[in-house]
Amino acid sequence: MQAMTLLHERNSMGKLTGPVPDREQLDVLYRAALRAPDHKQLTPWRFIEFSGEGLERLGDLFAEAERLEDPDIPEKKLEGARKKPLRAPMIIAVIAKVVPDLPKVPPIEQVLSAGCAAHGILLAAQAQGLGAMWRTGHFAFNPTVREGLGLDEHDEIVAFLYLGQPGGRDKRIPERNPADFVERWT
Repeated sequence: MQAMTLLHERNSMGKLTGPVPDREQLDVLYRAALRAPDHKQLTPWRFIEFSGEGLERLGDLFAEAERLEDPDIPEKKLEGARKKPLRAPMIIAVIAKVVPDLPKVPPIEQVLSAGCAAHGILLAAQAQGLGAMWRTGHFAFNPTVREGLGLDEHDEIVAFLYLGQPGGRDKRIPERNPADFVERWT
C-alpha cells in the first residue's frame, strides 16, 4: 500500500475476527510504533498485549472496576463489561510512561508521543491488511484498571487498540476539506 493512500484512507474497523496477528505482523506494528516522535529519546511508551485468556482477564478487570465503582451494579452490566475486550481477537494497551518534571519534555509531550506510537500501530495494521480500532473509554482512567495493569503513578493509558482480521466493511468516513481546519498567518 502506498504511504499517501494509507494516510488518506486509514479507517477504523468496528468488526474484527480471528486469527490474532502473527508474530511477524506484530513485529511490523511495533517497529512502526517505535518510530513515533520522541523528544530526548525517552521512549515514553510500553505496550501490553491481550489475547486468548488475557482478554478474559482484562474483561474481569473491567467488571471488577465497575463493581468497585457501584457495588449495586446489576449483573447484566458486569457481564457487559466482561465482554468488552472480547470484541476483537487481540487488544494492545498503549501506555505512556510519563517522567514528570523533565526539563524541556513536559508530560503532555510524552503522552502525545505514546499517542503517535498508537497511531503508528493503526497505520501498520491497515498497511498489512489487518483491521484495527482505537478505543479508550472510561476504563482507561479507572484506578482499578490502572492498578491491575501495573501502571505507575504518572503513567497514562493512551489507547486500547483492538486488532484482528477485518470482519466487516469499512465505515464511511466523510470527505473533509483541509481548508476548513487550517488558519494561515502570512
